[in-house]
Amino acid sequence: MTLTPKSLGMTAAAGSAALLLGAFVFQALGYAPCAMCIWQRYPHAIAIGMGALLLFALPILPILIIGTLSALSTSALGVFHTGVERGWWEGPTSCTGSGLDVSQMSVSELLPSASSSASTLVLCDEVVWELLTLSMASWNAILSGVLACLWLVAIAKSLKVRWRGVADVS
Repeated sequence: MTLTPKSLGMTAAAGSAALLLGAFVFQALGYAPCAMCIWQRYPHAIAIGMGALLLFALPILPILIIGTLSALSTSALGVFHTGVERGWWEGPTSCTGSGLDVSQMSVSELLPSASSSASTLVLCDEVVWELLTLSMASWNAILSGVLACLWLVAIAKSLKVRWRGVADVS
């Protein structure tokens, strides 16, 4: 069985769907996402949409390119998030410990146990779960990088088919 550009793109989109589903499972298990975790989900949604578009008779090269850019962007966000978690560089002040303005916080925000509602403060510079010393952001970076490679192979195959078609015409 030969993998076509379309089937490779759809496989990569399914991979994004699996990663996104995994994120939702972790969330259901009580691991609330931080802002940067949410940012990493948007490109996966775009990649899934591109996979759905591959089902239709549309020019596939632009779809494959957008899918590749989506996978690369979520991988890059995962690398950035990992660096913030590991203290390699500063993260956005809106979701890291360095960005907390205690003077503007209410008592219930400062002391979540004093409030009857659960605390929803999740900082981007804290690792809440890891496997083999890699956080969820790190795993997203690695696995999304693999998905980007699948998208790139799909592009290469698509271009090869185009070039072969052009060569046959002349």
